[in-house]
Amino acid sequence: MNAGPWLPVPPNGYGGIENVIATLVPELRRLGVEVVLATVAESTLAVDEQLSVFGTGQFGLLQRPYNQVCGIVPAHLHAVRRRLAEGDIDLVHDHVEAAGLATLAALGPDSPPGLHTLHWDLAKHPELYGTFDGGDRVRVNGVSANQLTHAPAALRAHAVGHVHLATPLADGADLRAPVAKEDYAVVLGRINPGKGQDLAARLAHSAGFDLVLAGPVGPYHRPEDLAAAGPAAAQNPDVRFWQEQVAPHVDGDRVRWVGTVTGQDRDDLVARARVALFPLRWEEPGGTAVVESLALGTPVIGIARGCLPELIEHGRTGLLTSDEEELGELVAAAGTIAEAACREEAARRFTPAVMASQYLGLYERVRDGAAVGV
Repeated sequence: MNAGPWLPVPPNGYGGIENVIATLVPELRRLGVEVVLATVAESTLAVDEQLSVFGTGQFGLLQRPYNQVCGIVPAHLHAVRRRLAEGDIDLVHDHVEAAGLATLAALGPDSPPGLHTLHWDLAKHPELYGTFDGGDRVRVNGVSANQLTHAPAALRAHAVGHVHLATPLADGADLRAPVAKEDYAVVLGRINPGKGQDLAARLAHSAGFDLVLAGPVGPYHRPEDLAAAGPAAAQNPDVRFWQEQVAPHVDGDRVRWVGTVTGQDRDDLVARARVALFPLRWEEPGGTAVVESLALGTPVIGIARGCLPELIEHGRTGLLTSDEEELGELVAAAGTIAEAACREEAARRFTPAVMASQYLGLYERVRDGAAVGV
């Protein structure tokens, strides 16, 4: 299981891919799969063997100039290649964007088969995805059906399907006692243009609802950290987006930014919210925060694009629209959605056991060399 060198597993706060791995691996091991995890040394997830080059996650370096950081992923993948050469690995499940896929394809016919999970926007890397050829040994999967429709034909030809994301919060969600709701909406996730926090903040003022923004701005997890970074922080594009498009609407009253919220504090924040708001400006591929919100009994209000129509039943577990301005009106209408329906849907569809079972099916297909173009 190749998690990459960017964040520990599980992550300390933000870390979508690392959270997916932390959710999947325990269930795989419960089903009898022995897992070697390629990660960073500070990872604490229980596995059969851990492989690491870096002591700590390298995420803070991710957006530095290429010539300063171009050795990070190759160093990590070189260690993976050395471990595979020992000959006792049956299958590689890779999660490292672009470079992981290319490395799997370059390993040669005597290497174990590989499944590369696509967690991101497949309009990226057209030269790689548009010409990709992994033969019968390397396959890919999406995290939603919609995501794969945006893949170039060469990549789709290697697809073995999709697996929706899961959350441990979904276990027993249908049995969980209701939580008293408070009068605010929450947007949970890294603050960047695709997530649409600028739209949410503007609508909070125009439609008259309180809004909490929870998530990092670039590498800065707390407002005080960003303030202390000074003008140099604006070299990061997410920081520029925050400063230019979001911060002017954040008044500490109607709209608040609370930084990264983790663990029980995050769960409480989402569970008490009247709605979880997803003002998407891109084709969201997976939606971990969506399934977490359902598991916590919080209706989802969002733009009907990307994976949202696959995860949300309009009128039952949330409300979706293609009109950005209507989004504010839907926040007011969220009282029509029953908390119990959200939790029941999470318990049925989005548990770690459901995800692990589906991945075991994909592993078998990858080992059999069977691709199904999507």
